[in-house]
Amino acid sequence: MPELDAIDRKILSSLQTDSRLTMQELADKVGLSVSPCHRRVKLLEERGVISRYIATVDQKALGLHVSVFISIKLARQKEEDLNRFARAISKWDEVLECYLMTGNRDYLLRVVAADLASYEIFLKTKLTRLDGIASIESSFALSQVKYSIALPV
Repeated sequence: MPELDAIDRKILSSLQTDSRLTMQELADKVGLSVSPCHRRVKLLEERGVISRYIATVDQKALGLHVSVFISIKLARQKEEDLNRFARAISKWDEVLECYLMTGNRDYLLRVVAADLASYEIFLKTKLTRLDGIASIESSFALSQVKYSIALPV
């Protein structure tokens, strides 16, 4: 993959801030005319540098006031067990992020819920019903200090 130049980085930074910019607005921001700017954006998309365009929705505006970070330890760390766990949680809308980890725990999940009762339902009806989980440790976020989906470019 060819290296990103300064203009590519400006394009990425601008689109991460506001993906609804028109091509003219983006071109003006990065110092290009529309056609070369459009070509660069298309190339970034084709190379997979830009993977999608999304709207960021406020979690609390949807009534999802609880954020929970869950550490999961599996009974066994065999590939089939890891894959089974990953397939199961990938279907659950409450799970926003899931990472396979090193260290004492196998997975770290970020889950959202409307309230503690909703989280309890998620825990009892979904997570604890999965075979192969040795332990579940939940940590509740008190407040969000920083949140960003923009990568440093």
